[in-house]
Amino acid sequence: MLKRTIYCGKVGIDDVGKEVIVSGWVHSYRDHGNLVFIDLRDREGLVQLVFDPEINGEIHKLARQVRCEWVVAAGGLVRNRSEGMENPKIPTGRIEIACTAFEILNTADTPPFEIDNADKVAEELRLANRFLDLRRPAMQNRLMVRHRVAKIVRDYFYNEGFIEIETPMLGKSTPEGARDFLVPSRLCEGSFYALPQSPQLFKQILMVAGMDRYFQIVRCFRDEDPRADRQAEFTQIDVEMSFVDVGDVIGIHEKMVAEVWKGILGIDVKLPMRRMTYADAMRDYGIDRPDLRFDMKLRDISDIAAKCDFKVFTSTVKNGGIVKGLCAPGGSNAYSRNDIEKTLTAFVSDLGAKGLAWFKVAAAEDGSGIDLQSSIAKFFSPALRKAIIERFNAQNGDLLLFVADKQAAANKALAPLRIKLGRELKLVSDSQYEFVWVVDFPLMEWNENEKRFDSLHHPFTAPVPEDLHKLDTDPGNIRSQAYDIVLNGNEIGGGSIRIHQPAVQEKIFSLLNISKQQAEDRFGFFLRALRYGAPPHGGIAFGLDRLTMLLTGTDNIRDVIAFPKTQRGQCLMTEAPGSVDQKQLEELNLRTQKHSHEPEKKE
Repeated sequence: MLKRTIYCGKVGIDDVGKEVIVSGWVHSYRDHGNLVFIDLRDREGLVQLVFDPEINGEIHKLARQVRCEWVVAAGGLVRNRSEGMENPKIPTGRIEIACTAFEILNTADTPPFEIDNADKVAEELRLANRFLDLRRPAMQNRLMVRHRVAKIVRDYFYNEGFIEIETPMLGKSTPEGARDFLVPSRLCEGSFYALPQSPQLFKQILMVAGMDRYFQIVRCFRDEDPRADRQAEFTQIDVEMSFVDVGDVIGIHEKMVAEVWKGILGIDVKLPMRRMTYADAMRDYGIDRPDLRFDMKLRDISDIAAKCDFKVFTSTVKNGGIVKGLCAPGGSNAYSRNDIEKTLTAFVSDLGAKGLAWFKVAAAEDGSGIDLQSSIAKFFSPALRKAIIERFNAQNGDLLLFVADKQAAANKALAPLRIKLGRELKLVSDSQYEFVWVVDFPLMEWNENEKRFDSLHHPFTAPVPEDLHKLDTDPGNIRSQAYDIVLNGNEIGGGSIRIHQPAVQEKIFSLLNISKQQAEDRFGFFLRALRYGAPPHGGIAFGLDRLTMLLTGTDNIRDVIAFPKTQRGQCLMTEAPGSVDQKQLEELNLRTQKHSHEPEKKE
């Protein structure tokens, strides 16, 4: 067998005059009778092979037999392509290999789709034939970027004194906000392991153990409904540090992110990154992961609306709601009245809003400047209209849009509307990267249905020291030492300083309505560890899948995972999950109850 000496995509102009051997898959072939041209592909790219009967008639005949996706090896002399035959679209487009040796290593069935056009076929077909889908240069590039990200991260943490430590895949089920994947134990009848949603408790125990700086690139599992940027099994860059505060954790990890962006994209990230409180993010953007590539801040006009004659606004304010909106620059010309009242209103209605009020900013009829135009403008005095214009610093041609509702409902509708308008008005550049740390999250939020508090992050998040006195008097207004790093509206990492004092942890459990017995049952091993001298510590986790997704410019997390699951959590290639033998079930002391989902046959 011919042994490869160089990758296809690595053959370059400096190799002209050299003898090389390449191996790979037939990407395309062109039989011109006298000459046969084959584009050979491997993970590094394409190179053109030329078979000339005058050089070697035997391999010329052999080359005429090949078809796409056959596996071959070829050797020959690297030479310049003929003048006018260069292909500037590929790195090897100036050279070709005049073949003197050739082997067919394997044939291939006709693929269910062309590798070149795989992105145009249904994703289900590609996932079922992932071994072919992964041959696409775009897919291979994404996986190689993922590999490079992991290497940059590892090198960075090694240099910063972190120790890479593995934590168990089979653990105990503990409530962390999503359903656990459970694994039955054969040896402990009736008992189950849980696959880790994160290594949270283990990495905190490593701090108690004195390891000081830990990291791990780890597989995690959450039995929750997948979406484009999330799936049931995912990979975290998981980190924990001892004797640190919020600033220390942020400082270390924004430098890591800068290293990644420089190493992968060649972009210098400005440090330190900006910080924004949770309260400011919710006030100005309606969401705790704001996209800062464009301005368009949300503004509360409840004080102005309370004085108008528009009953929708006045009744909302009177009943404790707010009137909040945004100013879309140039939106008056971009959106007709029909667009606003049908398309945009339908968009916010799908998000739970009761309606969408609007004004167009235009020249005043009396020539005195600009004014608001709308079917509801008559309910606002000239002074109130002027106040609204000033609140947004609106300009001629802008479009003002408002939602009147409870604060949470208004934010829920306006935050996605802001993103939609930003894209449609071309205010967003995909080559722009705006990072921000969101800090000072609330420690807890009130669960109205169950009449108790829930942790906004997890129950081991430490309160801000200045707010500790509120534990007994005002727990709903305690800030936490939690932090998220956000890029272009995507949360790429998040963490917190942890509670390291048993008395504080016990108090938090009490506020969360977790009894001492429940705490012992769920976290007993961890609580015992805290009683033996836990240092102040904190950490963070980044989503490696999501990082790679953003670095490679795709919006589908399945594009950066070699063997992903579908929206239903299935692997179409291996047909997992699937049934198992009855003997396996009996060994695990399990039985299944099957239900037929087939429709009844009509007589």
